Amino acid sequence: MTNAIDLHVGKHLRRRRRLLGLTQQALAEQVGIRFQQIQKYECGANRVSASRLFELSEALSVPVQHFYEGLSEHDPVSGTPDETALAPDILSKKETMDLVRAYYSMGETPRKHLLDLAKSLEATAEAEAKAAVHSRTETRI
Repeated sequence: MTNAIDLHVGKHLRRRRRLLGLTQQALAEQVGIRFQQIQKYECGANRVSASRLFELSEALSVPVQHFYEGLSEHDPVSGTPDETALAPDILSKKETMDLVRAYYSMGETPRKHLLDLAKSLEATAEAEAKAAVHSRTETRI
């Protein structure tokens, strides 16, 4: 029976592999296993051992804790809900992966401009949301 944590680790493994444009075969060869084992890890059918998770993290150029990110919606230090947490499935969406690939295919200067633009739009959206809440509050009073 599939454990929720094994499934979570498998999803992160799949996302990172796809983000790097690796096939299951290519990743399997890097860590010395068969591609079928990668399939089993990714769907949560097989549990990834600590040593294998370390090898996979090295092959995918991420820290081991990457596979556990988002497992808890609470801040590990304070125990309070993490307001900055992304939706659990956001990285599995094709649109997100396309955006990330396009972003990293750009040079450093265009990436910086795009990031500045996105932050500006985010700030504008937050300000508009606060203004809308404020105006609704005033109309009730």
